[in-house]
Amino acid sequence: MFHPVLIGTQTPAILDHMNDKTEDWLRVELHLHTNASNDSLVQPKKLLEHCQKVGIDRVAITDHNEISGALAAKTLAPDRVIVGEEIHTTQGELLGYFMTEHIPGGLDPIETIRRLREQGAVISVSHPFDKTRGPQWTFDQLMAIIPHVDAIETFNARCLTNQPNNQAAAFAQENGLLETVGSDAHSLKEVGRASLRMLTFSDAAGFLTALKTAQQHTRLSSWFVHFYSRYAAFCNKITTSD
Repeated sequence: MFHPVLIGTQTPAILDHMNDKTEDWLRVELHLHTNASNDSLVQPKKLLEHCQKVGIDRVAITDHNEISGALAAKTLAPDRVIVGEEIHTTQGELLGYFMTEHIPGGLDPIETIRRLREQGAVISVSHPFDKTRGPQWTFDQLMAIIPHVDAIETFNARCLTNQPNNQAAAFAQENGLLETVGSDAHSLKEVGRASLRMLTFSDAAGFLTALKTAQQHTRLSSWFVHFYSRYAAFCNKITTSD
């Protein structure tokens, strides 16, 4: 199905050829970061080139509390990129897809969800049971937002074990929620660790329909990738302070 092509140095116009897709199925990545996140150094253009190389047909760029990286990538490959954001609420993190406007972090979950709905976004809950990443949702908090979200991220490749992923999958099934998966890539080497094989779609409604029959292809990343994030955060901090 997939035919990777190394595209090298391209102009935005040439990158448009990456958007042509005639097959009925797409390989989709739904959780990645660029240098718009403070813990990544990946440039949007380099990310698109790498996705082409490894056979990623659609990619949701979900930087921390920021959509500038996703918007920059979308100008290069409009039909390949889904504009998203990983939004830190006062309780846990939400993933927005098909966004048109930035939503700041630090808002109450219901207010964040309201703003996402206003722009027609699809909403998933990122790594809801991974307690190694700091404060996360409590069970009661998750139950409170369940009527207002579309999906749960049931596999995140950056979890240290599959226990949080298995717990998320069970929770999604018990509550009748769709499932998303993500590599949570902060470096190019992580791209493709967790992807979905989905029927073709062109908008949020089509995406939700395709998500119902999506096939998961997942594997955990090495624990070492977390050191890359720390290194990237250090480099970005130095650059910002200069």
